[in-house]
Amino acid sequence: MISINNDTCIRCGKCQRVCPAFIPVIEKDEQPLLRHPEVCIGCGHCVDVCPTGAYTHTDFPAESIHEIKRDILPSAESLMELIRSRRSNRTITATPIPQRSLDMILEAARYAPTAQNSRQVHLHLITRDIELQEVEAATINYFMRLARFMLFPPVKLVMRPFLRKLYDEVPALMAMNEQFKQGQRPCICNCTALLILSAPKGYSFGSQDCNLAYQNASLMAESLGVSQIYMGFVQTAMFMMGCKRAAKVLGIPKGHKAFAIMGLGMPALKYAKYTTR
Repeated sequence: MISINNDTCIRCGKCQRVCPAFIPVIEKDEQPLLRHPEVCIGCGHCVDVCPTGAYTHTDFPAESIHEIKRDILPSAESLMELIRSRRSNRTITATPIPQRSLDMILEAARYAPTAQNSRQVHLHLITRDIELQEVEAATINYFMRLARFMLFPPVKLVMRPFLRKLYDEVPALMAMNEQFKQGQRPCICNCTALLILSAPKGYSFGSQDCNLAYQNASLMAESLGVSQIYMGFVQTAMFMMGCKRAAKVLGIPKGHKAFAIMGLGMPALKYAKYTTR
């Protein structure tokens, strides 16, 4: 439910300008109107932009509304330096990621925009060693089954001319399998946490929304000194093995698809420079 206090509304029209559902009708010297408030998408723009606090919105009680501390916001230069310095730092150590850092990374992801404010992105954090091992094993085993099929002589004879780039990856897969046998986790880069960003598989903006959330989480991780790596091998294996099997391996809700997977860990070193791109 939305309402406007006529006594405190100054008819500035800011709410009318920012509302994506065109609900407020504000005319100078006239009583403010709310047209079809039932179509509100719950974005909170009206509440946040109102300079006098004239709005009451049941989705946003008073305790959920906060003044922006603009004095501590990063400058454009400092934000750009963070973006330029961000790397996929694979020198992951066994040092646990501080819980406060994990909480801030998750909160950053939650604050990412979503299509029509639908908020269908689901965040699942894996930190238990046994679950990390299960993801690693499922990934490497899938690729090794694929590699064995590709190397079967009749298949190789027919497919290699058409899939040269894929066949060029086979030696790397074999090397990763040897690392796995030695107790390492090459597919997840020995990360100590995995952040799975998923959405219902039939949701049209699942990929866009999940990767917007990924970007927020990645920048927050970088600012906290936590290494973040896009899990390409895991993402590919989960996509190819199907949503049902992938959901079980990753621990995400039934009917969801993982659109982005981030590996997290404390790095052994920091980069001193960045190169122009």
